[in-house]
This record gives sequence, C-alpha cells and structure tokens, in this order.
Amino acid sequence: MEKQLYAILLFCSMIMAMPMVHGIDESPQAVEKWFQSLSMMKEKVTKLHFYFSDQVSGKNNVRVARANNTFQSSTFFGLITVINDALTVGPEPNSLIVGRAQGTFTEAGLEKVGTLMTLNFVFTSGEYNGSTLSVLGRYPLFNLYRELPIVGGSGVFRLARGIATSEIYSFNTATGDAIVEYNVTVRHY
Repeated sequence: MEKQLYAILLFCSMIMAMPMVHGIDESPQAVEKWFQSLSMMKEKVTKLHFYFSDQVSGKNNVRVARANNTFQSSTFFGLITVINDALTVGPEPNSLIVGRAQGTFTEAGLEKVGTLMTLNFVFTSGEYNGSTLSVLGRYPLFNLYRELPIVGGSGVFRLARGIATSEIYSFNTATGDAIVEYNVTVRHY
C-alpha cells in the first residue's frame, strides 16, 4: 500500500511540475482548439543548426538486438541500437547542450550499409525547450552529406515537415565516436 501511495504521489508531482512548452497548452482541449484555428494560421519556416555527439563508445548508445549473423555481415545487418545523445550549439565537448537525439538506429542494408534512423530531436533548453522534431529515414553513412526527412513534431513544431542534412564534423576511428553537424529546415505552424 505504501509503495502504491508513493507511486501516485510521485506521478502527481511530476504532472504538476511539468511546465507548458513555452506557453503552449498541450491539453486535449487546447490542441483541439488549436486545430480549429489552423486554417487562420500562417505556416512558418524555421532553420536550425546544431551538432549531434554520436558517442558509440559511451553509455548513451546501447545495442539492444542483433541477428545471429549480424557480426559476420559486412553491413552489420540486423543490429539495433538505442541512442540518447547530446545535441549541442558547437562541436566542442563542453558546448552548451540544447537537446537530445533519442531513438534507434537499425542496420537494414544487406549489400550496402543502410541505417534506418528513427529518432526525435528533443529540445531541452532555449527557444524550443520542450518541443521535438521527429526524423524517420535512411541514413547513408558513407555519403558526404546525408538527407533525412522530418516527418513531424510537437510543441512549437506541431505538424512539422522538412529536411535535416548532416555531415560528419569529426570522427574517432579508435572509438567510432563522431560529431555530426546538422542543418535543419522545417515548416510548421
């Protein structure tokens, strides 16, 4: 009984402590009202620039599944990794963190490396604090530039769609860790 009461109190305090996203009410009633006024809203274009610290060797990347023959495959086919990596203003290790890249990398290419990226850019500070952008697409690792579709968003990025382009800023061959520069252009309301 005591554990149940503690869990209820913890849940209630979390709900009460969660601020609205930059003044955006996310209740069902507010979202419905927002949709009703959508035809009167003007679509916005937002451009973002940040760095993704892909720390393969760290605790923020966890291999959660693999096929029996994954490590015999030249493409690591079947490997699934869950990530929670920092998004920063600059490429330096001590750069200001503005969010997290949270999601999965699935090695889906049999003949050529072809990573399926399913992730959210979760903004945790600054102007977009509490908002997200959702990315879903093929990540051609060995291309100079990689283009990924933005397929949705939340908070200030409701009904987002756009493109994220990336290029490797730095790569550590010993650890596999990389700093990836992102330029994002997104349409939203």
